[in-house]
Amino acid sequence: MTTPTTSASVPEGWREDNRAMWDERVPVHVAGEYYDLDGFRAHPDVLRDFETAEVGDVTGKSLLHLQCHLGTDTLSWVRRGAARVVGLDFSAPAVEAARALAAGLGHGPECAAFVTGDVYDAAGTVPEPSYDIVYTGLGALCWLPDIRRWAETAASLVAPGGFLYLAEFHPLTESLDDETGTRVVRDYFRREAAVWEEPGSYADRGAATVHNRSVEWQHTLGDVVSALAATGLRIEFLHEHDVSLFPRFENFEVRDGYHRFPAGHPRIPLIYSLKATKG
Repeated sequence: MTTPTTSASVPEGWREDNRAMWDERVPVHVAGEYYDLDGFRAHPDVLRDFETAEVGDVTGKSLLHLQCHLGTDTLSWVRRGAARVVGLDFSAPAVEAARALAAGLGHGPECAAFVTGDVYDAAGTVPEPSYDIVYTGLGALCWLPDIRRWAETAASLVAPGGFLYLAEFHPLTESLDDETGTRVVRDYFRREAAVWEEPGSYADRGAATVHNRSVEWQHTLGDVVSALAATGLRIEFLHEHDVSLFPRFENFEVRDGYHRFPAGHPRIPLIYSLKATKG
């Protein structure tokens, strides 16, 4: 992993840089093997087993997916029985790709709608004022500088009796060495923005790209849980998982469809998930 430079808490132009980076990578992701959209069309369900177990039965429910990218996770909830899903993303090309994917599966906007907008402005962008489930998938929070504002926005969109479900990469992993995941080499409590200059994509390292600057933030587990608790949502559970969805460390092995440390390697949390309900 390339070492990022650090900058002021919110560097000027961060949103524009991130959007340009994501916009450019949408065609790479649509055409590549990583998302395997042809395979998804044949079997439109890419949800992880722990997610479906923890979220439970979604039959007849409405679900809002914040930062949905191509909409594969969003549309998987339709396959699982959700009556209506809405996906929001700040990348217009990603939203167009998601709409095309939904249409190809026979889902019109009354069943699966996708809208372009900033997550902080979601309350004024998505079509309904609230949803039974507000869902955020892996790799989303690092793109947001203000986790409290995110929590307030997400909580405002949860319908009474509904809940927010979050699955995210564990922040501890960003503090460890990239080779073995056994040594602390970076500050877990870093508040500065990390500014990256990296060509390609996690989905295709060799992709030719121009917009390579991106800005990310690290949010501790305590920051995320405290931000959600402060909104009045009730934390039902916080689970930690010893599996990952990508080769975060060089010594990872793939077993049972997940990336894991080799047998005998001390285990650490690689992903966490939580559920928070609104009374």
